[in-house]
Amino acid sequence: MAEPQIESRTQLTTRPRRPALSAKDFRGKVDPDWCPGCGDFGVLNALKTAVAELGLLPHEVLTISGIGCSSNLPGYINTYGMHTLHGRALAVATGAQLGNHRLKVVVTGGDGDGFGIGGNHFVHVMRRNVDLTYIVMDNQIYGLTTGQVSPTSRKGMKTKSTPFGSVENPVNPIPMALVCGATYVARGFSGQQKHLVALIKGAIEHRGFAFVDVFSPCVTYNHENTHEFFKQRTKKLEEMGHDPKDLQAAIAKGGEWGETIPIGLFYKNEDVPALDELEPVLAESGALARRPLDISEENARALVEELS
Repeated sequence: MAEPQIESRTQLTTRPRRPALSAKDFRGKVDPDWCPGCGDFGVLNALKTAVAELGLLPHEVLTISGIGCSSNLPGYINTYGMHTLHGRALAVATGAQLGNHRLKVVVTGGDGDGFGIGGNHFVHVMRRNVDLTYIVMDNQIYGLTTGQVSPTSRKGMKTKSTPFGSVENPVNPIPMALVCGATYVARGFSGQQKHLVALIKGAIEHRGFAFVDVFSPCVTYNHENTHEFFKQRTKKLEEMGHDPKDLQAAIAKGGEWGETIPIGLFYKNEDVPALDELEPVLAESGALARRPLDISEENARALVEELS
């Protein structure tokens, strides 16, 4: 067996270094058009800061979204991006991740997009433990369509679609994610920037499905779940002595809602393999994006010219 090649001191010092980027380097070409004071600004800033602090480069990240105010985010960040169909972002992201494991795939959306029309994809991407990060900007209202009840709106909430108060019980995404198999489950608040950056960094670094539910107040259509509402009630799990390895404790904490609302890392399990590690075809031959095209150079050139 050949001796392992060890780089000399000269090689180590002359090897090209990765550029040190800041959050400003991830600023998109388009400025956000969210309402002034919207919590989504905080989530966007936290995501840009997280990828910069992780030392990632723009071409190493793919940001995918569905439809909604929050789902406009891929246009506001300097990475690869896809603005897909309502509720279908996780399905598209699964295909992208299986096609190229080297990309850090981040999905962004809202509570309506993710837990309403996209609820079925949410369940199945968790049980499959697809290696991606899902950040939901949860404002308990449909903002883009001007203020209808959403899956996370509280029972009794008055909206344009429920003028006498909602009669439905809301979805609680934290226990739902835990029992469906998500291996990294966290909740943040857009008003707690440093804390949110740490949660997103942990999610991106995690191998498997990472879910970060973020309280992102809608200043225009939801006057109940405001920035001040969450500022007064949110308490960090790490200050409560919570053990993120304890699934049952995580489920119990996820169900708490009242004068104290826990935020932080509820659960993390590093012992479950991701979907791409289990698929035999991918394990044997590697990511699809890295395989030879098996077409002639002439045909490849013709395809590129046609699509240019």
